[in-house]
Amino acid sequence: MKISPCSDNVLLEPVKSEEKTKSGILLPDSASKERPEQGKVVAVGPGKKNKQGQIIPLSVKVGQKVLFKKYSSNEIKVEEKEYLIIEENDILAVIED
Repeated sequence: MKISPCSDNVLLEPVKSEEKTKSGILLPDSASKERPEQGKVVAVGPGKKNKQGQIIPLSVKVGQKVLFKKYSSNEIKVEEKEYLIIEENDILAVIED
């Protein structure tokens, strides 16, 4: 199934970060029930219309890793896989490796 976001929405695959204690013990995701703040862009909408009716394209692209506001995303599940849908203005930064 293909998902195409509308307007200025972005479809993200959540990036689960592994947590380590100071002594080096890895904590599983179940130990921390916090929502993710990072995601990989899977799909982007066409953009938002300005007052003149022109579509302004999004600044993020498929494949980029982004940092976003913790509680700004909507969780969806498609074919047993979890995704997040977020508006572009809730994306804080692009993470470059």
